[in-house]
Amino acid sequence: MKKLIPFLSASILALGLLAGCGSQKQEGSAQPASGATPAKQAAVLTVGATSVPHAEILNAAKPLLQEKGIELKVQEFNDYVLPNTSLEDKQLDANFFQHVPYLESFNKDHGTHLVSAFPVHFEPLGLYAGKQKTLDNIPDNAVIAVPNDPSNEARALLLLQSKGVIKLPENADLKATPKDIKENPHKVQIKELDASFIARSLADVDYAVINGNFALQAGLKSSDALAMEDKNSLAAKTFANVVVVRQGDENKEAIKTLKEVLASDKIKQFIESKYNGSVIPVN
Repeated sequence: MKKLIPFLSASILALGLLAGCGSQKQEGSAQPASGATPAKQAAVLTVGATSVPHAEILNAAKPLLQEKGIELKVQEFNDYVLPNTSLEDKQLDANFFQHVPYLESFNKDHGTHLVSAFPVHFEPLGLYAGKQKTLDNIPDNAVIAVPNDPSNEARALLLLQSKGVIKLPENADLKATPKDIKENPHKVQIKELDASFIARSLADVDYAVINGNFALQAGLKSSDALAMEDKNSLAAKTFANVVVVRQGDENKEAIKTLKEVLASDKIKQFIESKYNGSVIPVN
């Protein structure tokens, strides 16, 4: 009997330890009370954008997306290459800064597989006064600064034609160059400059055609312009700024929700009130 007592004590102690482990395991794996549902975590959507106006528009959309269960993270860039390479490398879910002609050229040059998901807005070119304040009496040999990249230069020439400054052939399109000018009654001189530099050169030329984003950065308003591209123009249809994704991601639910929000009346009102015609919603 004396030999049996230590054995029974050890057995009771072991059972107690096992019971303790069992109760701890049960406590750690407790289930929610009946009827309770765990909180749904918001989906995260990371979009790359240049600051003005793209990141500003996206930031205005954040609360609306939050209401729909999407946390929008905006990553700002100050160039036109990294937003695309970062998207291709899956560091971003989408980007917002470019138009389709630029995207197509980038894909061809860099072997990327990016596509337009949907258009958001158009940034019209504006004709602004430099040394001359009106178009009423254009002096002979007036110097007009225009962007030196092919697509924007053609847009600038079409804008000048719309105000009767020059005349292009009837079939002139977005490939027009100064060599295509058919009539030039004032003998204006077309000065080709980098688009980002034109606003800073405004005081040195008679007139200048400036991209919408660079005009905004220079503090110019659309109401200051002598002429603006029309929202129904060929340029507007061709150069609308689009949200871009990797090929195959166009129909993801988060992207479709982003499209819905950016086309909403609230975002349209934000764009129209903040940019006063320098940025025009297209949806």
